[in-house]
Amino acid sequence: MWAQCDGMSGMTSGIILANLDPSIRPQDDLFGYTNGTWLAQTEIPADRGRYGTFDRLREQAEHHLRDILDEAVAANAPADTSRGRVARLYGAFMDESAVQAAGLSGVADLLAQVDGVTDAATLVALTGRLERIGLGGAIHHFVNTDDRDSSRYVTYLHQGGLGLPDESYYREERYAETRAVYEKHVAAMLALAGRPDPEAAAARIMALETRLAAGHLDKVADRDPVATYHLLTAADLTSLAPHVNWDGYAAALGSPGALGEVVVRQPDYVTALSAALADEPIDTWKDWLGWHVIHGAAPFLPSEFVQENFDFYGRTLSGTPALRERWKRGVELIDRLLGDALGELYVDRHFPPAAKARMSELVDNLVEAFRRSFATRQWMSEGTKAQALAKLERFTPKVGYPDTWRDYSGLVLSGDLLADVSAANAFETDRNLAKLGQPVDRGEWFMSPQTVNAYYNPGLNEIVFPAAILQPPFFDVEADDAVNYGGIGAVIGHEVGHGFDDQGSQYDGDGTLRNWWTDSDRAAFDALGAKLIAQFDRLEPRAAPGRTVNGALTVGENLGDLAGLGVGHAAYRIACGDQEPPVLDGLTGDQRFFLGWAQVWCGKAREETAVMLLAVDPHSPPEHRGNVVRNIGAFVEAFGVREGDGMWLDPADRVEVF
Repeated sequence: MWAQCDGMSGMTSGIILANLDPSIRPQDDLFGYTNGTWLAQTEIPADRGRYGTFDRLREQAEHHLRDILDEAVAANAPADTSRGRVARLYGAFMDESAVQAAGLSGVADLLAQVDGVTDAATLVALTGRLERIGLGGAIHHFVNTDDRDSSRYVTYLHQGGLGLPDESYYREERYAETRAVYEKHVAAMLALAGRPDPEAAAARIMALETRLAAGHLDKVADRDPVATYHLLTAADLTSLAPHVNWDGYAAALGSPGALGEVVVRQPDYVTALSAALADEPIDTWKDWLGWHVIHGAAPFLPSEFVQENFDFYGRTLSGTPALRERWKRGVELIDRLLGDALGELYVDRHFPPAAKARMSELVDNLVEAFRRSFATRQWMSEGTKAQALAKLERFTPKVGYPDTWRDYSGLVLSGDLLADVSAANAFETDRNLAKLGQPVDRGEWFMSPQTVNAYYNPGLNEIVFPAAILQPPFFDVEADDAVNYGGIGAVIGHEVGHGFDDQGSQYDGDGTLRNWWTDSDRAAFDALGAKLIAQFDRLEPRAAPGRTVNGALTVGENLGDLAGLGVGHAAYRIACGDQEPPVLDGLTGDQRFFLGWAQVWCGKAREETAVMLLAVDPHSPPEHRGNVVRNIGAFVEAFGVREGDGMWLDPADRVEVF
């Protein structure tokens, strides 16, 4: 039984005391007080754009995975086993001399197919063939539960076609220099591949991508699940975009029936794509497609391609000085393509079954805290409260690893790196397309167990916590409850809270997109969200002074953080029962709870990375996540925050949703 609120012998506070900065008052800056010494003394590793708690745990997981992979390679595990498959692909990636010797042979046939394109129809079909093997395209497809009918799967089509992180990079003046460097990078990659007249081709590619970007929804608009749901028949799709060879695209993906009925998330983009296919010269499209083949294959090509690719996407976009070691990139590749096969080996070695039971107690207390919170929300009517409770009752928590591991028996790997990467991507494409017409698999996981993260899936109304996140400072079996509830408990509350944030609240307990709110309750909730947007719009990241957070982009995650904190603290008090928590390391239980939250977000970023994340990341910078506690009355009381303190927020300006 793990420690509760009774001052058990040997209990530790779980606070990383060496990271505290006594020169900063928690009443002025909780994040700085909790992490200030670490921030002052820690350099971001040369191969990273940002570094913090998540990254440290990911490094630990990487080393564990490397040991597993090295052992599998050394053991020459049979090719038809999980160990054999991960060993073969990892071994092929690590054989750098073979990659150098292969040169461009792995993509020569693909580039020849690009050169053989004669019209828009054959071009679109080829984009489908390339997307099937992981090389992207003008449209991205994925299969998921139907937002309007969660009992079935449907194909979704999503905007694509760009080489820069986001459509804003193609239109905003502040990214003009990045665009110029990007165009030079495209030309350099084309030159390395021996493509003709690379500078002129790069200019044409840039112009075409700029046109495609103009049809994209921005990141904020793209968050709206209602506005991005457009269920179309095949005839509707053809009418919307008549110059897109939909039949050829679907057949090339490997599933001619995949587009019989689809959800188009951004119809304006599909229309813009169709117009561009009709207007732009086919040679421009061939330039563009050749570039995306080279770009997609770059990590698996000779070192000159890898370095040029890193120069732009690492140094320019992220400000990262050094390329990650090859073994780290190899581990990342196996995790992405064979995550369950590697995860089965990881869990067997690094995740004790007892951790599931301990997490179950936390989850139960968090759910109970949400249940009590709903009952006291004055802005929610009784009818909406009843619907919220019904949704809460249908939550499915998943902890550690899936009950059934993914079957890779149909995947045959040859030992040729690019061929095997293509085969693994095609295998995954086929696996997803095979879901169409089948019962929904509610046991499926969308993160591997070795992932240091967690997620809420609205279509399945589930919260998922992979094994790798269940360790300090998120989850510490040697620490008292306060830091565990401030860490993994608040993360649980955060993920449950996503079921009731501005997006998740539009799905019911079955995972179906429908309005279960009264108009007045929705208006009250939206008003709280608008208040939070305005609060975050004023905040500047430490790493990018002069820039501000996009409150509308980050509102869902900020709402999740507030839900996690408010309900996590209530759950902590449920766990304590009638006992008053002990004072440990001079800190009360409530103080340790909030420090436990703030130390989870310990981290820093390079300016270039911070700027990019402001444009594309729905999460706020770590210091603002740590300091979102200024909205929580229990934090104000725990530390005696007063007007004039840096963490003071007038009660009228605080946002406490749940």
